[in-house]
Amino acid sequence: MYNAEISRKNPGCFIFLLDQSASMEDPFGGSNDRRKADELATIINKLIHNLSIRCAKGDSIYDYFHVAVIGYGQDSVVKSAFDGPLTGKDLIPISELANNPLRIEDRTKKADDGAGGLVEQTVKFPLWFEAKHAGGTPMSSALKMAAEMVQRWVAEHPKGFPPIVINITDGEATDGDPVSEAKALCSLGSDDGATLVFNIHLSSAAGNPIELPASDEGLPDKFAKQLFEMSSSLTPFMIGRAQELGMPAGDGARGFIFNAQPMQVIQFLDIGTRPANLR
Repeated sequence: MYNAEISRKNPGCFIFLLDQSASMEDPFGGSNDRRKADELATIINKLIHNLSIRCAKGDSIYDYFHVAVIGYGQDSVVKSAFDGPLTGKDLIPISELANNPLRIEDRTKKADDGAGGLVEQTVKFPLWFEAKHAGGTPMSSALKMAAEMVQRWVAEHPKGFPPIVINITDGEATDGDPVSEAKALCSLGSDDGATLVFNIHLSSAAGNPIELPASDEGLPDKFAKQLFEMSSSLTPFMIGRAQELGMPAGDGARGFIFNAQPMQVIQFLDIGTRPANLR
């Protein structure tokens, strides 16, 4: 299982569920200058850009992946998070995404100056959606929408690598128990295995994260244990990738991080978006 080759004929499917509730205005990881909503928007926009680069061959972008970004929060609405020309669209081929950003900004980043120091560089940074933070946390509805997309996807790609759904949240669901919706989502899949559902809990405090646990022992509350229960086990390839990054992933490790800081989010997304056998 989880060995299907990803190709243009048999693309992979990524669905990102982003908490856009009011609490996402809070600082991320103890920082006073970065809101969780802003940091998360930057991370996912950068991830989409990196996925586009991974699919580039010469002047062409091959459609190895289709991607959806679903936001949930404002007015308890669940909808596509894409802004600009892609507003309202859900699963989109990576080439269509790459060619239709909302806008391209100039941003600065620090780079090695070759002499042991750092120098600021200006880089082009494409955005597909803006940061948002308002309303409750209709996570159950977001998982239900993901299930509808997955059902369509696997009907069209029955032999493909199973869809990967990554839910990123800082709060408890305000529309009922999301566990049953997550289990319903995991009951769907392709001939190659069940849909993979991973969860990242974002922290407002600079506390220690709990990364890729194999049990809910040590998780601090009912909500954390709920997210653990909602999370699929990592595939062997993903466990290997996690170990390469120095993350504590052993047998039975689940795709879940509690109290994640920005760096853990970036590392986790690297693991979760690297299914094996990309051709």
